[in-house]
Amino acid sequence: MTRLRTKLVAQNVVDKSDGFPSPFIGLESIDGGLGRLSVSDLPTKRAEDSLRHRQGDVLFSKLRPYLAKSILARESGTGTGELLVLRPSEQIDPRYLFYNTLSRPWLDWAEMTSYGSKMPRTSWEAVGDFPLWLPSVEEQRRIADFLDVETARIDNLSTLVRQALLLLEERRTLNVLRCVQPVVDGRMRTVPLKRLASSVTVGIVVTPAKWYVDGEGVTALRGLNVRPGAIDLSDTVKISDEGHALHAKSRLRAGDVVVVRTGKAGVAAVVPDSLNGANCIDLVIVRPTSGVNPKFLEIILNSEFARQYINESSVGTIQSHLNVAAMKQLPIPRVDSVEQAAAVREVAEIDAKMELARVSMQRQIELLAERRQALITAAVTGQFDVTTGRGADLS
Repeated sequence: MTRLRTKLVAQNVVDKSDGFPSPFIGLESIDGGLGRLSVSDLPTKRAEDSLRHRQGDVLFSKLRPYLAKSILARESGTGTGELLVLRPSEQIDPRYLFYNTLSRPWLDWAEMTSYGSKMPRTSWEAVGDFPLWLPSVEEQRRIADFLDVETARIDNLSTLVRQALLLLEERRTLNVLRCVQPVVDGRMRTVPLKRLASSVTVGIVVTPAKWYVDGEGVTALRGLNVRPGAIDLSDTVKISDEGHALHAKSRLRAGDVVVVRTGKAGVAAVVPDSLNGANCIDLVIVRPTSGVNPKFLEIILNSEFARQYINESSVGTIQSHLNVAAMKQLPIPRVDSVEQAAAVREVAEIDAKMELARVSMQRQIELLAERRQALITAAVTGQFDVTTGRGADLS
């Protein structure tokens, strides 16, 4: 087996689209690491700045290359300009080149040669210098045949676990719905949300970006920070003290319930003590009155019962937008504090059990992905003899 630079056995094709409608591959449609499309039918687009490719080309994302977004084109079409279109020569099997682009050495090389901090990109000049292990074409095909079978087996297992995760979430939804079933059946008296809250207002909506600051400032939650029953602080923004002072109405208190207004309208979470005094952007802020358990209110708002009402009350065709006036009329079960606390405990027990199962399944998916990449790496670097299924003697 010899080593050759990638650019000696493949070329980077930069063939601009002629603007006619054609099957279009965007980065969002590539299942990172699996080398396949996440949708069976590609959208047809008229994108003049896209790149054309043909069957047998390998399409590798130069944007954030560590995400391993790479596919082997099964038909001609177009794709985003963020893809490198690699066309194999007769010296290399297209599938063998494709599997190389998913191997650990290739991804490490692409990441090492990327530029830019927030949106790192690699380039053909960089990956074209990657040293490929290049056996005979016949051996390349044997390796590709082996990996086709083995990765398909791993992918099938991964798909089954992902399906189990979805079923787990459905089961959780049904269990939570059981806690509010009397509401659905009309057996429990309800009152409008506004009757159980001292205020139902909205966060900053007019040019919030003008108050953004880097470094020191006041944390401001946005819709993407709110998950069902949790606040995600992985991508928060900060606003200036001046902006915070000017928007006192949207200051948060611990125990408030924030509700997503645009996008995943209706998703709700209780504000924790750590965010007391923070601000928010384009979120509905529900401040429960005394006697109303914030967690109980959060559970109701995230239930299928409330979701159906909110969907019917939201407007917008591309992104649903929650109508705050309608939100105030959302029917909430009127139950005493003892019943509220019991429902909160029951849902907490459900969530604890479900979380254990979810973590276990997610770990299975991660281990399968690690196994898949290790197998690909070993096969395309000569560490694994695909004819015997044992480690190769490279001495």
